[in-house]
Amino acid sequence: MNNNVEGLMGVSVEKIREMVDANTVIGTPIVIADGVTIIPVSKISYGFASGGSDLPSKSSSDLFGGGAGAGINITPVAFLTVKDGEINLLPVVSKPDTVDRLVSLVPDAVGKLSDLAKKKKEKTEE
Repeated sequence: MNNNVEGLMGVSVEKIREMVDANTVIGTPIVIADGVTIIPVSKISYGFASGGSDLPSKSSSDLFGGGAGAGINITPVAFLTVKDGEINLLPVVSKPDTVDRLVSLVPDAVGKLSDLAKKKKEKTEE
């Protein structure tokens, strides 16, 4: 089973390498008509998982069940512009959606609940 899981993980990692390289983070420069060069800059996040299991069998052959998957998120974050030797950074400003706002509130909510639990425990102990 060990070699099978390693094979699944190897394929996942290799596919990610094929899709994402340094040119994905700092994109290919684009030269437009008035001599301005635009270079896209992106943020990449990815994750992958794989696993497997030996299945019980009445035969002597090895049975293996497994799977692998990966996810990649590429987000444009800025553009570098070059004109007449002057370089400017133009950030891409995105408005966070509802899910982003909820996720950003989770640490504060957990902290407040933890403080309330501590206060309640201290009052009970007194």
